[in-house]
Amino acid sequence: MLTALLISSCSPDTYSLDEPMDKSDIHFEITQDLAADPGGNTVILKNTTPGVVLTWDYVTGKSNKAVETVKYAFKGNYTIKISAVTDGGIVELDPVTVTVSADNLNYVNDPLWTALSGGVGKQKSWVFDNGKYGLAPGAMSYADPSGTVEWGNFSPNWEPSGNANSSTDADMHWGRYMTFSLEGGPFMTVHEADGTTIENGSYFLDINAHTLTTNGATILRPDNYIANASNWTSNIKVLKLTDNQLRIAIMRTNSEGAWWYIWNFVSKEYADNYVPIVTEPVVDEGFNPTFASGELLKMLTGGVGAGRIWALDAAGNPVDWLAAGIGWTTGPGSSSDWGWNPDWTAVANNSWIRFDQYGGKQNYTRSQNGVVTSGLFTINAETNEINLGSETLIQNPSSWMNPTTNVIKVVKAYNSDFGTKGIWFGTSYDAGKNEWFVFHYIIP
Repeated sequence: MLTALLISSCSPDTYSLDEPMDKSDIHFEITQDLAADPGGNTVILKNTTPGVVLTWDYVTGKSNKAVETVKYAFKGNYTIKISAVTDGGIVELDPVTVTVSADNLNYVNDPLWTALSGGVGKQKSWVFDNGKYGLAPGAMSYADPSGTVEWGNFSPNWEPSGNANSSTDADMHWGRYMTFSLEGGPFMTVHEADGTTIENGSYFLDINAHTLTTNGATILRPDNYIANASNWTSNIKVLKLTDNQLRIAIMRTNSEGAWWYIWNFVSKEYADNYVPIVTEPVVDEGFNPTFASGELLKMLTGGVGAGRIWALDAAGNPVDWLAAGIGWTTGPGSSSDWGWNPDWTAVANNSWIRFDQYGGKQNYTRSQNGVVTSGLFTINAETNEINLGSETLIQNPSSWMNPTTNVIKVVKAYNSDFGTKGIWFGTSYDAGKNEWFVFHYIIP
């Protein structure tokens, strides 16, 4: 059984497009489906005026659909505001109040509603993810709109750590939290860190479309991003929602072009009680090697009366930056052009170095483009440093990476596998980053 609450009056439909329509010329229907809910919880909003778009503000959400079905879970009076977009401008219509006489909590008794709000009769608060809770790397991620960005099916293409990209701590308002409640209604509030309420409103979670609509309150967002998107409240995409994590997608609409902002939140209870898992970082194999007496000298030279040639690993992985013993490059392409480049490849392919023990001395030889220079080298066994005297490693003066130092450090080595894995010589150290810049030499 449908109970019609209002059908607009049937005045003449002729009017000038140059003038705003009279609200009496705009027709719509609002009905309560008592067969679906004896308490009138199901309300159907229907636009019956051709050429006019109606915007329904029905307390728990907004819509401009020609036919919208609203399901109120909680009893109470709901005032529906209606505005019409016409050729002559926007016309505000008289609001309509519907009375829901009984709760129907089946409309919010769902795992997703519970994950967001804590469940019927409860409330749950959420804060920005700062990247330290073992979930997202930070408060925001980016996703390419040309790919799929939907519930359970999305792949961020950049995830800055900590703050949103270019946002200051002041922009982020760290400590603010938003609360979704099912205590007497689907209410939403936004609070400062001290609990002061700064926004009051309501919300609706569409568990089928996986969208969230808010009314009177807005999800947390950094100040410097507010102007970047035109829709922060209506049918915004929910990409992931668990007991501890909420990820919401907002489309960027400014002059930078369309792109998805993914906002990452964690439940406040989870954040307040999170204890980081302490793990020892796994450093690169061979980092900070130890050698038996004379072992490094034998590795470099091949032994008494012998010599060993080494070459830059141009075809493998020639350079790396080791922060706290952990490198990141995998080949020449990792630092292509800005680091390793074709000039380096050309130099490496026409150069070599040799450590030897000919004539009872520790000799070092460098051959570059047919020019051979040599001298003596020494090893500091306590620090794994090699002093090349007046010599250097292979040079490329046109590059900012050119190793001009004559004292190099064995930063990574493989005691028994040097023949296949080579050796890494550190030529500069950044104490602030605890980072070695290293060149990889192999036996050709």
